[in-house]
Amino acid sequence: MDSATLTSMSASTLFRMACVRSWSFRPILASPRTPPTGGRLFQIGSRKRRIVTPLRVRMVDTDVFGFLGLREDWDVLPDVAIMQIPLEMTVSYGTGTSKGPSSTIEASSQVETYSTFIGGDLPSGMVIRTLDPWVYEGPSLEAHLDSIESYVFNGISGGAFPLLLGGEHGILLPAIRALKLTGNFPLENLTLVQVDAHADLRDELNGERFSHGTVVRRCLDEGIGRVLQIGVRAFSEEECIMMENDDRILSWMARDIRKNRALESEITDFVAEVQGPVWLSIDIDALDPSNVPATGTPVPGGLDYWFVNEIIERLFSGTANVVGADVSEIVPDDHGVTQFTAATIATSILAGVCYRNGGE
Repeated sequence: MDSATLTSMSASTLFRMACVRSWSFRPILASPRTPPTGGRLFQIGSRKRRIVTPLRVRMVDTDVFGFLGLREDWDVLPDVAIMQIPLEMTVSYGTGTSKGPSSTIEASSQVETYSTFIGGDLPSGMVIRTLDPWVYEGPSLEAHLDSIESYVFNGISGGAFPLLLGGEHGILLPAIRALKLTGNFPLENLTLVQVDAHADLRDELNGERFSHGTVVRRCLDEGIGRVLQIGVRAFSEEECIMMENDDRILSWMARDIRKNRALESEITDFVAEVQGPVWLSIDIDALDPSNVPATGTPVPGGLDYWFVNEIIERLFSGTANVVGADVSEIVPDDHGVTQFTAATIATSILAGVCYRNGGE
């Protein structure tokens, strides 16, 4: 690069080039015009899925830097696979979730790696792998969700803990379907811990049954056994009726939590005693907008950051087997607050995985 070009580039651009390095963006699946071949063909009910393995995604730089700015080793199987899923197809208010994962990766380079939860620095012996972003151009929303399902399944096929960065909350359904394909446990045994401002229990939103606002309802349709909702404060009459009458759903409203702070301890104690496999889903609009001003659908009166962090720590240090997590509805803002908050939450989840695996 000549000196004139260097002079014309901003300092922030040069910094990102030096610290983040270059990424190789490759589609995970072939386009609809060239159907994937090989792999395994699964049938679940009326749904057929061809899962192509192995997952052939990696950065091309020999010095590979990923989440938290850590150098990553691509010669061994990972303990954690960080999956970037920039889905933005059914947003109903704010836009920008397609930029959420990459902005979170960039912000994470400034997050401290020391964790008081594990008493040491991440990765603390873990192998963390930041996968190339999911890329797909398909004919429909359903085709995109099928592609995400394949992407997630490939990422966890070696036994890695999946940590998804979104993207709209609709990425949760294909992640649950990918878990179902592994056959590691009956889906009815799975508990979804949903930290969210919205119930996401509508049957449809704006005529779409696979929207970010219907994703938990679709997960229940898929067969998950139980949903624990924390921080809900925006829902329809349809959702209210379902929350009150469906025995699979237990909800703690943000209003009640803010009125009675003792309820926070009751919730974290409850979470610590959950048994069996758990998926942790954190829609960052669960937090107060002062922490996440640019999320897709911000709602006033949200949860405190430290309470959300306590939920994560109690869940991983408790009796549950946390099998995966997502942090979704990330929209970068000009001041970096939203993406930095998302990066710190994702870092807390990594510390939780390390704690569970017997790290420092």
